[in-house]
Amino acid sequence: MKKIAFHTLILAFCCGMISSAASAEDVTCFESRKGASEVTQRELKPGWPNVKCSPKTGAVLWWGDPFDGTVPMGEMPLLDKTAAAKAVVKPRSEKLNILPMCGTACHNGVGPKFMPPTLPKDKNPKPIPTMEGLLPDAKNLQHGRGRIWCLDCHHTTQRNKLVDNFGNPVSFDQPQLLCGKCHGDKLRDWRDGIHGKRIGEWASTGKKRWFVCTECHNPHNVQDGARNRGFIQIEPETPPQLPHGMKDAKYELLHGVSQH
Repeated sequence: MKKIAFHTLILAFCCGMISSAASAEDVTCFESRKGASEVTQRELKPGWPNVKCSPKTGAVLWWGDPFDGTVPMGEMPLLDKTAAAKAVVKPRSEKLNILPMCGTACHNGVGPKFMPPTLPKDKNPKPIPTMEGLLPDAKNLQHGRGRIWCLDCHHTTQRNKLVDNFGNPVSFDQPQLLCGKCHGDKLRDWRDGIHGKRIGEWASTGKKRWFVCTECHNPHNVQDGARNRGFIQIEPETPPQLPHGMKDAKYELLHGVSQH
């Protein structure tokens, strides 16, 4: 009996090692911001990967299926002419692992039994040691230049939700409904396709994946620390090579469609 148990233990250990080795070989790259929009390379079909990762920058170079893992964006003000099925996003709530714990363990809005002893009575910034421990950026929050604090963006009792101007909870999958409170011009440009990123069908009325605010911007360190200049620059990729037999790129100066 002991031998069987011992062999079972060895087998389980070896399987675990094999599993760990397999997972260690997984290729992961980011879609728009390292650490926030990472995707693991896998095959959609034999020989057809979901993404191609850059070995140089760690960014996604192209998508095998731009709609892989997406869902309809949902209701968006002033986008009533865009069919829900034509505007899709990739949910991010599942990647924010600490949120379910916060929402169910303490900040679930059930009552005093499950809530912290006291809730903030105003929005004056105050130190929250637990939050600072979990999120060091909170101690030196650059967003708003010291004019805002946690509960300007996070719901008071539902910490796995954001909050709009009316105090209504907002899903982490639709942060534009929060960001637009202060950044109305950027929201307008994002809605019109001028600001941000979209991939999918070329036609203006085609289906597209919309990248939401927090896929590109880190709201807790939006100015990128001491640099205070927004995005961190990524070293560019090597330019595409000319097709075989071409000496220069003058062909790009010609319009693809006859103008006559």
